[in-house]
Amino acid sequence: MRLAVISFTQHGSRLNQMVSQALSLQGYDCDSYAIKKYASMYGLKDLEKPLQEWTGEMFTDKDGILFIGAAGIAVRSIAPFVQSKTKDPAIVVMDEKGVFAISLMSGHLGGANELTGVLANLTGAIPVITTATDVNGRLAVDVFARKNGLYISNMKYAKEISADVLDEKKIGLYSDYPVIGSIPEELQVWDPKEVFEGTNGICISVYDNREPYKQTLHLIPKILVAGVGCKKGTTADRIKEKIRKVLAQHHISEKSICMLASIDLKAEEAGLIQAARELDAEFVTYSAEELQKVKGDFTESAFVASVTGVSNVCERSAVLGSDYGVLLCPKTAEDGVTVALAVKEYMIDFTL
Repeated sequence: MRLAVISFTQHGSRLNQMVSQALSLQGYDCDSYAIKKYASMYGLKDLEKPLQEWTGEMFTDKDGILFIGAAGIAVRSIAPFVQSKTKDPAIVVMDEKGVFAISLMSGHLGGANELTGVLANLTGAIPVITTATDVNGRLAVDVFARKNGLYISNMKYAKEISADVLDEKKIGLYSDYPVIGSIPEELQVWDPKEVFEGTNGICISVYDNREPYKQTLHLIPKILVAGVGCKKGTTADRIKEKIRKVLAQHHISEKSICMLASIDLKAEEAGLIQAARELDAEFVTYSAEELQKVKGDFTESAFVASVTGVSNVCERSAVLGSDYGVLLCPKTAEDGVTVALAVKEYMIDFTL
């Protein structure tokens, strides 16, 4: 988590220094500030601009903000920038003596509740968490999704499921993937032989056409690798168009894409680089030698071999990029673009 830390007093700045160092050792990327009077004293950055202006910049640049001071300062500072739980960074407040750590906003999706717990463990502060599912010790679907790397397809359905959980109604669970840990009692695992009496259910799959419940919330794992080959100069729009066409043909969600993979001859191909960025995916390339070593039953092309040194680029790169996962969709070629889709191995983890 990219975290901004801000303090306003001498006691608070001393705590800022200590907490920032401790969080850094836990893997947090801390950018720590204090007012000029105390910044140099504790090796912190000088707050050179008005607090509200600084807060606005941190809302855009950081995953979370830790205010060390009064909760009122934090509330007034963030007020102009609050948008929604899917966009806002985690906001946590600690008093200057480190007695309390308060999860103020974006507790679930933003990770403020988790950060509050970490701060409590590191400093001995009392964690203050007020989200209903946490208070009642019940499943929070947005936290579960975040920790398992799942895209929430419909926030309205997610809120309704959270309400049903608090009302002690059963929630259905359908998953294409194996499960680690104990499934919460709120969930009823899908069984074609049983009748599910409830309304709302969760479907964990890359396929967006599965509707096992009257109202199905799709949680989509980001595990799909699109292997792509293209002619030089192919635009990002055309590449995305062909990828989306293959996805639609197989009823696979675009939100499942984690990587575009190709041969290293395409490492500087502007259209592929831009397409990956716009699909929120990593772009990876492999040498012809690496691709040739990939085992499997692939669509061979003598022409492709003569140009690239390997008989198939898209299928082999998809499989290699997925760590030798399952090839869901073999090579599709159209308008100078070839596409193949493979998925990484994946498991649902209820122990996180």
